[in-house]
Amino acid sequence: MNVIYTQNYKMKKLIELIDKVASSRATILLQGESGTGKELFSRYIHAKSARNNNRFFAINTAAVPENLLESELFGFEKGAFTGATQRKIGKFEQANGSTLLLDEISEMPLVLQAKILRVLQENEIERVGGTESIPVNVRLVAATNRNLGELVKEGKFREDLYYRLNVIPVTIPPLRSRLDDIEVLSPVFIESVCRQNNIDLKVLSNEALEKLKKWQWPGNVRELRNILERSCLLSAGNTISSDEIIIENFKEYRSDELSPGMTVSKAEKLLILKTLDHTKQNRTHAADLLGISVRTLRNKINEYKNDSESELKLGA
Repeated sequence: MNVIYTQNYKMKKLIELIDKVASSRATILLQGESGTGKELFSRYIHAKSARNNNRFFAINTAAVPENLLESELFGFEKGAFTGATQRKIGKFEQANGSTLLLDEISEMPLVLQAKILRVLQENEIERVGGTESIPVNVRLVAATNRNLGELVKEGKFREDLYYRLNVIPVTIPPLRSRLDDIEVLSPVFIESVCRQNNIDLKVLSNEALEKLKKWQWPGNVRELRNILERSCLLSAGNTISSDEIIIENFKEYRSDELSPGMTVSKAEKLLILKTLDHTKQNRTHAADLLGISVRTLRNKINEYKNDSESELKLGA
């Protein structure tokens, strides 16, 4: 079963959103840094949908060579090119009646973006080398760790496809902005590592947990799991100590704390973000605590909207 473990307010709001739209055919665009769990979210979407009796399909468009990607997605007919000795069914046909994740869609060539747009508009595909239009009923989930809106401005991503994909936008916050989830995720990862390696169950010491909360997590949840796996395998006892949490280039400084050298504007933004988190995105309450008007707060939020570190999507 695909479960998203969290106690973070922003993550819970995202799950509420997904639960509302999972049964629809609406295309969902998952955006977030590498390692935040975009494939887990896509599998959760599938599990919550009416298509969950069928197999979930995924393809990393950045991992397939450009000259092979079209045939991987749409299949090909026998004789379509040298070496095509028999017909091949592509991912869209395989996922008929199910869910298909197009991971790293930002890396897809423009010529193929046009063909994806046609699938979304017409609900049909053509195999490479074929002339027949084949109807497909696929729930598409797209994922990327890049800002598609910016790529559209740079001419690197089709604007029409962007709007077709961005029906339900979901931005997954990085782990550094939801450090409260570390104490929820860590026992799950530790239990999994211990079971897979047939070793006694281990637990984190309080000091080890606090050390984890002081790291920046550039690799996000994936990095957390890797570090905990290493700690489990190297730990001498059943309690993992702070010293057994090995993080390269570890620094106790956190970017979400005030520190010398921080600009006034960044400190102001930090205070506003923390206050909004504290009030669970209640702008009236937050403005009152900050001693500013709701209008001033709204203007500040609008300034931060295009800043990926602001994580204000839920408060927009």
